Amino acid sequence: MRFLPGLMLLLPLASPFAHAELMDDVNDRGELRIALEGNQAPYSFQQDGHLTGFDVELGEMLARELEVNSSLLVTDSDDLLSGVESGKYDVAINHMAMTPELQDRFDFSEPYLASPELAIPFQKDNPAFQGSLDKALQRIKADGRLAALSEKWLANDATDPQASDQ
Repeated sequence: MRFLPGLMLLLPLASPFAHAELMDDVNDRGELRIALEGNQAPYSFQQDGHLTGFDVELGEMLARELEVNSSLLVTDSDDLLSGVESGKYDVAINHMAMTPELQDRFDFSEPYLASPELAIPFQKDNPAFQGSLDKALQRIKADGRLAALSEKWLANDATDPQASDQ
């Protein structure tokens, strides 16, 4: 018992283990909070009074694959990434490229479109979330749903590197 107070003092030093994993938070809430701008057709925009587009449908597919509900949260460009960074949103699906500057601030899913290497940013240091998100993307790619979504909204299969080079 004499060692217990000492161990309690060391607990903050084990921060990678004490840090709550984003995947646990998503599962506990039962929803994936997806930030997008909502004014950029064909990615996300209002049509007939509801939000639609490539990014919207991709977010909904990913949430289903993660077995949670999707919560689509429309925001402006100033709040998009800062909201992900602060934990207000889990991800931003807003046709974002993995630039070196953004890679310093965020972790990313694997790319979901071939060009220009578009991926989904989320808070750093969440390996379980990254693994789950990447596996969900892989399933959506493997069964053709992502290619069909790309053809529907972008008029070509932007998941195919050869098609996107043309």
